[in-house]
Amino acid sequence: MSGTTGKRALLMMDMQNSIVSRYVQDEVQLLPFQKAVQTAHEHHIPVIYVRVTFREGYPEISLRNKMFGGIAQRGGSAVPEEMMEIHDSLKPQPQDMILNKRRVSAFTGSDLEVILRAQQIDTLILSGIATSGVVLSTLRESADKDFMLHVLSDACIDNDPEVHRVLIEKVFPMQAEVSTVDEWVNSLQK
Repeated sequence: MSGTTGKRALLMMDMQNSIVSRYVQDEVQLLPFQKAVQTAHEHHIPVIYVRVTFREGYPEISLRNKMFGGIAQRGGSAVPEEMMEIHDSLKPQPQDMILNKRRVSAFTGSDLEVILRAQQIDTLILSGIATSGVVLSTLRESADKDFMLHVLSDACIDNDPEVHRVLIEKVFPMQAEVSTVDEWVNSLQK
């Protein structure tokens, strides 16, 4: 990473069963995520899991919200708790944090910023599903909040490979360092 790096945290975003089951066709796709978490633990970098959740009856969702409005319109009970749990292949360790959010960005409806500021974390390593959703939204908001950013390109998944490519190669580098997990791991060894 270029620039001065202070205290870092790895954000694992939307890696809950309900989302992983829709985006991941092969468990091999999760290997970079697993390696990133393992490396963060080895280097004492905090791992923060951020998941999207709603209360029973979806009081947080406006019917005007194009992305989430359909959920509220269908009504019914909240998504079963097991679908909200972090995927088994990325099981959080006792020292890891799990935060709940209410929208696409990891900051919206969560106490992520409070935790980051309290822990004096100024550099975020971003990974998650989907590249065009939580990763993009969190990257933009993090940049506006003056965090240093690093995106792990192969620890991001999107249903549209071309959108993923454009974001990783053209959009994200304007506000973040971008590398593969292996490149990031190697940079920590220096």
